Amino acid sequence: MSSKHPKKKIRILVTAGPTREKIDPIRFISNYSTGTFGYAVAYEAKRRGCKVVLISGPVSLDAPKGIKLIKVESALDMERSVMSEFPKADCIMMAAAVADWRASSIARHKIKKAAGGMVVKLTRNPDILKELGRKKKNKILVGFALETEDLELNARKKLKSKGLDLVVANRFSQDSGVFGDKKTEIMIIDKYGCKTEVGARTKAALAKIILDKALNFTI
Repeated sequence: MSSKHPKKKIRILVTAGPTREKIDPIRFISNYSTGTFGYAVAYEAKRRGCKVVLISGPVSLDAPKGIKLIKVESALDMERSVMSEFPKADCIMMAAAVADWRASSIARHKIKKAAGGMVVKLTRNPDILKELGRKKKNKILVGFALETEDLELNARKKLKSKGLDLVVANRFSQDSGVFGDKKTEIMIIDKYGCKTEVGARTKAALAKIILDKALNFTI
């Protein structure tokens, strides 16, 4: 089916942004994700006439009109919302930067400064993408990989271990433009092992390429 002229309204679930894992009422563990990539995918999917659900961590971006926006904070919030919306989706784009770890316990009050430093015990967060890979059946599942080294090797490992149809990988460096609205380069690898390298483009332009490839898997 052509991704530009779908015969039915395809239902796309997109995740975006970081998660925040509380340590105490005013501190948290997080990352530098701005949500720009996920929001660009959601905008492009809506522009094509798809039915879009966007599950977003804390960002300062406006979601496109006419989509269902679900705001979450932690990885556990993200997991609950994704698993709730997953059965209704045809294609899932997991662009969110979900924290791998959370504090084992959250202090009820602000932790006061103390001599000798502080130790925060961490607990592994659920691997949402891997769980979706186990459940997906005929759904299209797209993962995103940000790497500091061995980009293609690590991307291929993620593609296989998570049961993905596509993985979108980019390399982090201080000048890579990964975070925010700067241009960035990506590598797309599909489940058949085919690799496409795309030179530096805006995330809006990259979203079009990613959706073209993902929707070509749909029936």
